Amino acid sequence: MSGQNFVYLTRERLIELEKDLKEMKSNGRKEMALKIAEARAHGDLSENAEYDAAKEEQGLFEMRIAKLEDVLSRVRIIDTSRMPEDEVHILSKVKIKNIKTKKVVEYLLVSPEEADFQAGKISVTSPVGQGLLGAKAGQKVKVKAPAGLLEFEILEIN
Repeated sequence: MSGQNFVYLTRERLIELEKDLKEMKSNGRKEMALKIAEARAHGDLSENAEYDAAKEEQGLFEMRIAKLEDVLSRVRIIDTSRMPEDEVHILSKVKIKNIKTKKVVEYLLVSPEEADFQAGKISVTSPVGQGLLGAKAGQKVKVKAPAGLLEFEILEIN
């Protein structure tokens, strides 16, 4: 991945990720080593499915560590105190109404790495996120999404 693709996080989220990485590198690696040693103790490695599974799990675990290290190497801290309060930006909590369906939803706009639709966190790079950026309360925005053209009214920005 390119070092130019910054990852924008809050200081709290950065601390959380650093804690996770430290835990994975210390206790997580110890647990992986124990699983492999236990599987190795079960005999011939050429026919030991438990050993193969443990080695594969270790590989996936190390990939997760590498990915987290990559993300942390590209982090830029977001200071929302310097952002305008009257327009939508990353880390804005936005209440919007779908003009067509009249459905009201609330989203927190986050970086792609923090996006979690089930938790109401949408990425600023998603079609809806991009369409909302820079808009103000009371404004109507049109968003080109895979589902077609959507129109929202921005009810509230926090």
